[in-house]
Parts: sequence; structure tokens; C-alpha cells
Amino acid sequence: MDEEFDRTLDAVGPRLKRLRLRTEMTLADLAARTGISVSTLSRLEAGLRRPTLEQLLPLARAHGVTIDELVDAPPTGDPRIHLRPIACTDGSVIIPLTRRPGGIQAYKFVLPTRSDDARPELRAHEGHDWVYVLNGTLRLILGEHDLLLGAGEAAEFDTRTPHWFGPTGSGPVEFLSLIGRQGERAHVRAAPRAQSSK
Repeated sequence: MDEEFDRTLDAVGPRLKRLRLRTEMTLADLAARTGISVSTLSRLEAGLRRPTLEQLLPLARAHGVTIDELVDAPPTGDPRIHLRPIACTDGSVIIPLTRRPGGIQAYKFVLPTRSDDARPELRAHEGHDWVYVLNGTLRLILGEHDLLLGAGEAAEFDTRTPHWFGPTGSGPVEFLSLIGRQGERAHVRAAPRAQSSK
């Protein structure tokens, strides 16, 4: 039993780091939200220190997850996903739809209307992204392409290409995103096309 307890606590550090990187939060940002020092957070993520309950509570709150998710408690048999929206300072909301670490991650984004027309700052990083617009219009800048995607439209791209996506001045936008940080691609399975008889 003690070995299992040790393994559970040892796995918390890497999980904390993945959660923080997923939302592109710095250690300083997380320290401001939780009241835990940057050095302590760094040691927790590196597995050099085990978290206490007093640390797990604010960390779970800051990442929008339950303590069960932080420590990877065994499933209870309840298939429902308890969504934990993450509110960002710019008014956008990110809702993680997957609970497992690694692999392709699914998110729902709700972004408010964008008021300025300045060209956004493009970013490039390892990975692959797939987006599907649910409502509104999503502006996608991908390299030299500047695209507007409406409800029901999707795009897939290698995130090593400089890119940016966000709302337009016409209103808020809701979209789903599948993100593979190690370059995994989303595979869409379709029924084979029926062969025409000659």
C-alpha cells in the first residue's frame, strides 16, 4: 500500500507541469494565483518535493481540476466528465474535455469579440492542431494565409508553421480544438465510398 501511495505522489509533479504548460502559464503566474513560492512550485513539478494537502487545494483551483485529477485517483465508475472551465484574463474561457495525460488533448474554446484590427503576433511550436468552429467566426492566420472559418468549418495544421487564431469583430466564437503536442494528428475515420457497379 505504501508503494502505491509513493507512486501516486511521485506522479503529481509531472502532472502539475503538464497542466501549467497546457495553459502556457509561467511559474510566476501560478505563484501569484496560489500563494506558493516559485521555488516551491519548481521543486514540486520536478518531483524534488511532495505536495501537501494545503498545496494541492490552491493548485487544483488554479488549474481548474479536482484534487482527484491531480493525484490521478482511481475512477469511481461514473462516466460523466466534470468540466472545469478555465477563465483567462482576456475574457476567454478554455474548457478541457480530456482528462488523461499525454496524447491528443481536446478543448472547447469560447472567445469574446476582438475589438482591435492590429495584426496578431504569430507563434510556432512543436505539435499539430485541428479546430472545428461551433458558433461564430474564427480568424486563422497560418503563415501567409489569413482565413475566416464559419460554423461547421474545420482546419488542420502543423503548429511549426507560424500561426494565430481568435475571434473577429463580428462577435464571439466557440470552437473545438484537438492538440497533439508531440506532432500527433487527429485521424478522422470515414466509411469507405461505395463502389459503383459497372
